[in-house]
Amino acid sequence: MGAPLKRAGARRSLNEHLRELERLTDTAGAEVVGVLTQQLDRPHPGTYLGKGKVEELKALVAQTRASLIVFDDELSPSQGKNVEDAVGTRVVDRAELILDIFATRARSSEARMQVELAQLEYTLPRLTRMWTHLEKFRGGIGVRGPGETQLETDRRLINTRIKLLKERLAHVQQNRAVQRQSRAGEFKASLVGYTNAGKSSILRGLTGSDEIHVEDRLFATLDPLTRDVELGENSRVLVTDTVGFIRKLPHHLVASFRATLEETRDADLLLHVVDASHPLWEEQRLVVDQVLMELGLGEQPVLLVFNKMDLLAEDEALAMQERVTALVPSAVFVSSAVPDGLDPLRRALRHAMRSRRPVAEVWLQPGDGKLLAEIHRQGEVLDQRSEGVQMVIRARLPDQLRGRLEQAGADVKLLPHE
Repeated sequence: MGAPLKRAGARRSLNEHLRELERLTDTAGAEVVGVLTQQLDRPHPGTYLGKGKVEELKALVAQTRASLIVFDDELSPSQGKNVEDAVGTRVVDRAELILDIFATRARSSEARMQVELAQLEYTLPRLTRMWTHLEKFRGGIGVRGPGETQLETDRRLINTRIKLLKERLAHVQQNRAVQRQSRAGEFKASLVGYTNAGKSSILRGLTGSDEIHVEDRLFATLDPLTRDVELGENSRVLVTDTVGFIRKLPHHLVASFRATLEETRDADLLLHVVDASHPLWEEQRLVVDQVLMELGLGEQPVLLVFNKMDLLAEDEALAMQERVTALVPSAVFVSSAVPDGLDPLRRALRHAMRSRRPVAEVWLQPGDGKLLAEIHRQGEVLDQRSEGVQMVIRARLPDQLRGRLEQAGADVKLLPHE
């Protein structure tokens, strides 16, 4: 069921939005047997749809024998209940469908906790709707039906569970912070983008590892995966694959996945992967930008990576490159499906790493063994030599490490044009 608000371009994008909803429904394990649409000036406060369209929906359900109605928009608890009562069939909205997909695809204990937290926070205001089948007494003071008693019990249990999950996820976040500290000296890049844009395929292509899971389905990756990538010319980078975003991503889900996306916050560079072959790639790019803003990542350095260029005709690919590079000269165009198709990304990563980590020459005294170990651990050592009693190291150093070395008394000189 698609019911977009009337605005410029709404009708044109409606079919693509419904195709995406159909893919979500398929990923969740259901079969689409009918589609109904309505353009709205504004949603009806009681049923979201107009009265006539609710009757039309009821007739379509009877005709197709559908057992579930999926709305492309998020419904309020009362709207969902009222449509269910009118049509006599279970109703889920887009947010509930996405939460269900995440629940079935979560593999790690962390992902399962995050999804459960989002589901509970989504469910809490909808408990009344879920308990309408129970008998309720009406009467004076102190007379309560089992449904109302069960509601109070469930609210208390859910709130307790939510508190416990938040405490456990906070502990996970602390552990991740320790892990990130151990990688403080590495150059880090995070793959972000719309779901199914090809982030995992890019990571597999960069590493050459067949162990990285790649699947042509929405939300194939939920847990962050970090791999060491050799870029050539004595350069390497840590690349992290992250969960994909989507239109109208439930805000409970975004909030619960903050711990996972801390990896992205710590990245030196975000690789925003765009599916160049998708007809609505511009809308998808804006959706990702919006979610990044919600996560407080709007100021992170970003490299636009247009993927799946092999799926475009030659003239289409050239036109896209000309148009995009006129607006974003740093954008790169790649394909993980053809030989050497990721070379432009490798070159861009080498350039980004070197521009942010200039080469420095560090002069150390013989007793500075701890500083030497820290340079090897957090920097990229290019060579080292002895000058009299002093050790001279030429290395790419992160700004923080360079500052600590200077505070410790080491002589640090930046080298130009390297």
